Amino acid sequence: MSRRLTTVVFLASVCVAVTAGSSDAQCLPDGDVPFICGPVSPEDLVPVPDSPWVLAAGMEDDGYLYAIDARDHQSTVLFPTATYHSKPDAAFSSCGGPVTGGFQPHGLSLRSGSNGRHTLYVVRHGAREAIEVFEVDARSGTPSLTWTGCAAAPEGVRFNSVTALPGQGFAATHFATPVGRLWEWQPGAGWSEVPGSEWNGPNGLVSSPDGQWLYIGGWGTNSLVRLSRGQTPVQQDSVDVGFQIDNVRWAPDGTLLAAGHFWDDDDALGRCLGQGQCDGVTSRVARVDPERLTAEEIVRYPSNEHFLMGTVGLQVGDEIWLGGIAGADRIAIFPAR
Repeated sequence: MSRRLTTVVFLASVCVAVTAGSSDAQCLPDGDVPFICGPVSPEDLVPVPDSPWVLAAGMEDDGYLYAIDARDHQSTVLFPTATYHSKPDAAFSSCGGPVTGGFQPHGLSLRSGSNGRHTLYVVRHGAREAIEVFEVDARSGTPSLTWTGCAAAPEGVRFNSVTALPGQGFAATHFATPVGRLWEWQPGAGWSEVPGSEWNGPNGLVSSPDGQWLYIGGWGTNSLVRLSRGQTPVQQDSVDVGFQIDNVRWAPDGTLLAAGHFWDDDDALGRCLGQGQCDGVTSRVARVDPERLTAEEIVRYPSNEHFLMGTVGLQVGDEIWLGGIAGADRIAIFPAR
């Protein structure tokens, strides 16, 4: 088994096996790095348009979707809860209905709507492998979620990240090494493979606003990949960032934030997660120009007892929020340079 494949299997196990509880009293800054505490394993983050809210996916065996208030950093569980709303959409008629048990949320994407109503897509593992779809109501107070449907994954496919596409479709990454690929779902047509998307460890994913380009976190190649969509021949370019990219997010200035992690040698990650000896393991964020495909590292944070494995960087105002996995119950905050 290769080093990369071994690491993927190991990461999949620690994501659901490691737990780290901390009370508010324990949630002190790490030097000049403050934290937002509460959400457990906030693997992915998306902002709610025209609001102070950020949604987080707590990637645990029985995880949650959270809403975080950027004003006071307080978080609220949105799903699953003892009471939740569902309004099945006919576009997802093949979906068997809402399933709250065994809910392991992973990647997120939000389609902006109007008047405070949006659509949230969630990569879901656990009781079923699917893209779960929710209506987001952010018109007043804490946002609420209404389950509207799901698209079950094709046989043998395990999704990682998802991105909304123009219209009502979406695309998702099937993370695998040495070769994974992208899949696209459209109403009435279902799933189809995205041409030219084969890559070593495709992970994070966002689409350009017009849907003509897909930007992929190349975890297995330490690079961000730009892939054309709907063009013949397919165009594919990439830029090296020097670390394993996990998630990709748009920044307010039109650049991309690629976040992930790096370890110096084969055993460094195991020592960090198993023994708390994290020398040589870092979480990182790079800012990427999507047109010129140039990259600049803007965050490098050594793994420690409080925060082990960064997975997503999101710009919120003049801050970069760094979410992670492995049971950490916090989000690290850095200045947005």
